[in-house]
Amino acid sequence: MKEEYYYLGLMLFTLSYPLAQSFEHRITYHKKWYALWPASLITACVYLIWDHWFTVEGVWWFNERYILGWYLFELPLEEISFFFIVPFACIFIYEVLIYFVKKDWLQPIGKPFVYIMVPLLLVLGFYHWEKLYTSFNFIFTSLIVAVHFLVFKDRILGRFLAAYLVSLLPFMLVNGVLTGTWLDEPIVGYNNQENLGIRIGTVPIEDSVYSLGLLLLNISIYEKILRRKTFTR
Repeated sequence: MKEEYYYLGLMLFTLSYPLAQSFEHRITYHKKWYALWPASLITACVYLIWDHWFTVEGVWWFNERYILGWYLFELPLEEISFFFIVPFACIFIYEVLIYFVKKDWLQPIGKPFVYIMVPLLLVLGFYHWEKLYTSFNFIFTSLIVAVHFLVFKDRILGRFLAAYLVSLLPFMLVNGVLTGTWLDEPIVGYNNQENLGIRIGTVPIEDSVYSLGLLLLNISIYEKILRRKTFTR
């Protein structure tokens, strides 16, 4: 594969299995796309504004060696696709776990998760105020968690946490490639002055919090639309 197709190829690879299994007769993921697409679009708009801002500010940047060079609002099209493909794959994991794991094992830790995570992220965010990725990411994610809890209480937090924990491995693998694992150079570069400088392999630790916020906002809107139509879950 030519190097300029690496980011696009990674996104298509991420999409391939969830898309192929969307029509599987037990999961019937495709029947919930009416809720998935609005959730993805709304969340993508929010995160793309953030992405554009950080790109302009030099918090992160994109290596032209590994992208096609097609841009929209100064963002590579591959980067824009990230905010639709990754949530598509992660919500597929969420639905698979709901179907195959009947008991919500993590439901009891939903409230403690909120009570610990929201103040912890706020404190860390304000403490590292001078580091733009760390501070904004932690504070914004804490607000997503808090608002989700106000709307849903702890009804789906256990299910969300299970999906989040399972999705962390593929998410980190994808982000590992994006940040230079197995490549000569990273596809996405980070300014270490704007983060804690702590990495899991090549992935900034902040990305794990970023993933939490991205997935929770998607699932919150997704579940709100599903419940409005079915009244049950």
